[in-house]
Amino acid sequence: MKKKNKHTGSDFNDFLKDEGIFEEAEAAAIKRVIAYQLEKAMKSGRMTKTEMAKKMRTSRSAVDRLFDPENNSVSLVTLNRAATALGKKLKVEIV
Repeated sequence: MKKKNKHTGSDFNDFLKDEGIFEEAEAAAIKRVIAYQLEKAMKSGRMTKTEMAKKMRTSRSAVDRLFDPENNSVSLVTLNRAATALGKKLKVEIV
């Protein structure tokens, strides 16, 4: 008798929840989207990472960490500074 796959019919979110990593994966995805939006705004404003760091009053390496998709430890303060440096607003919403 063929063994039935317990994940057949479930979606990817269910799989992540079953594995106990849904929250981590969701946080990483959110951070990547925010970093992408910031980078897109930076490029459209023709701002370099060095200029961004200067406007944020931080180091170039801190800006690199902001855009690093593997670094999920960016604070809300840093995200807000980055948005402000780009003439944008950071909006955090719980739904």
